[in-house]
Amino acid sequence: MVLLKLFLVFFKIGSFTVGGGYAMIPFIKREAVEINNWISNSDFVEITALDSVTPGQMAVNMATFVGYKVSGIWGAIIATIGVVLPSLILVTIIASLFYKFKSNKIVQALLNGLKPAVVALIAVSVVYLIQGKAIFDIKSLIISVCVFVAVMVFRVNPIYMVLLSGVAGLIFYLR
Repeated sequence: MVLLKLFLVFFKIGSFTVGGGYAMIPFIKREAVEINNWISNSDFVEITALDSVTPGQMAVNMATFVGYKVSGIWGAIIATIGVVLPSLILVTIIASLFYKFKSNKIVQALLNGLKPAVVALIAVSVVYLIQGKAIFDIKSLIISVCVFVAVMVFRVNPIYMVLLSGVAGLIFYLR
């Protein structure tokens, strides 16, 4: 029964969230932490942080982590299939129809309307991470600001900043 619930929850998240993994964070948090109590808020923040340095699509990784926490390897597999399956179905349908309708004004208006919603969902994710104590002291704040400035102002590759942030964490916190 838990496996079916995992599948249905992540299938729903995969079906109704536009904008990729970051946009899915509020929905995953709501379902996994608040509604189903599968993981704690601190577990969610840790999973989000771990997911940020794990290769792969964020929503897939989060589904895998939550599923594993709830029901081991089978939970990880079922939750991952649940979150991926809607995209697979939708992309298959869209790919077959896109060239036929790409210049349609209604389709263009729909896509333009989705852009601000995606930005808002990503902003909500940032607020959730801050509320979850992702930035919990002055050292974390310094690392965050330095990474933000390096990536946004100096256009440093984010991969390098992830690696440098890990080194900074070792220096600041391994004492």
